[in-house]
Amino acid sequence: MTAPAPARPTARTRFHPLTVTAVDPAAADASAARITLRVPDGLRTLFAFTPGQHLTVRAALHGAETRRSYSLCSTPAELERDGTLRIGVRAVPGGRFSHYATRLLQPGEDLHARPATGRFTTTIPAGRPRRIAALAAGSGITPLLSLLTAVLDTEPQSTVTLLYGNRCADAAMFTEELADLKDRHRHRIRVLHVFSREDQRAGLATARLDHRGLRALLPRLLPAGADEWFVCGPPGMVAAAELVLADLGVAPAAVHTEQFTAAAPAPAPAPAPAPRPHAAGGDTARMCELTVRLDGRSSTVRVPVGTNVLDAALSARPETPYSCRSGVCATCRAKVVLGRAQCPGTPALGADEVAEGYVLTCRSTAPDERLTVDYDAL
Repeated sequence: MTAPAPARPTARTRFHPLTVTAVDPAAADASAARITLRVPDGLRTLFAFTPGQHLTVRAALHGAETRRSYSLCSTPAELERDGTLRIGVRAVPGGRFSHYATRLLQPGEDLHARPATGRFTTTIPAGRPRRIAALAAGSGITPLLSLLTAVLDTEPQSTVTLLYGNRCADAAMFTEELADLKDRHRHRIRVLHVFSREDQRAGLATARLDHRGLRALLPRLLPAGADEWFVCGPPGMVAAAELVLADLGVAPAAVHTEQFTAAAPAPAPAPAPAPRPHAAGGDTARMCELTVRLDGRSSTVRVPVGTNVLDAALSARPETPYSCRSGVCATCRAKVVLGRAQCPGTPALGADEVAEGYVLTCRSTAPDERLTVDYDAL
């Protein structure tokens, strides 16, 4: 069996050119940039998003397509009002895309993007008063800026407490935006900065958002707790926060987490290996018949057992969504509806999602003769 001709991407899986209108520093030490993108009127509905989601963007760098996922720091109201989106990009040592985005990208150029995805979000009803707690480290503030701004602007009775950790003050992102947010909602938001490489001048018991630091800070900062918790940062900080919140009796359903990694992402995938021909008088390699459901259509390809599921899916459907290929962004999430996929544990998926059969295809392999994955499953 051979793979069918690739289907044309739909509007949601296609990359669309968005014009860059501004590239501004997002940190005093110039380690991060805030990139503003203009969305054409005809695409505003397609690019509608909920606070906390991210965009997958791509560019041709050094002759190769490079994709990355970056969180939105703007709000849906800005898209509706001004037709703009903003993402925050932290420069990563050795990072090709982050160097391009923070040092070379210029206003007037186009950056290709797919509509927003991600589950690090919440519903924001105007009439519901809530106590929101947010823990951020480094660039983890990016989706939280969108979330907290939307909550404060939309829910007039809700309050927000933000604990934000960085190496030093100059490395903190969006300090001006946070200051503006405090000015607009003076009595409903508290922001506490924690710096691990500077002297603390606020009488804090710790300068790190690790298990010990969070265990000391949270009962003092939020003695009455919170209705919802949002945690975004590197894996160690997120894991520590989950443990501390569990120790404090916070229900898992009230905790939303997203983590990032500063490790260099894996290169773009190579095409799935071609099936091996039959050898006269001998056995052939075990083959897997992989079916991919995407955008309401199914495509099937035969690949050797043990092939990476995303690589195989891309060989049949080049528009298959992916970004980081390191199991962090969850852009390649799909549901196993027939057969099984071997996928090592990843914090990008919740226990309930794993129980329901969801996998990250970038980290999964096909161990048997038949497998069907559904990228359309919500």
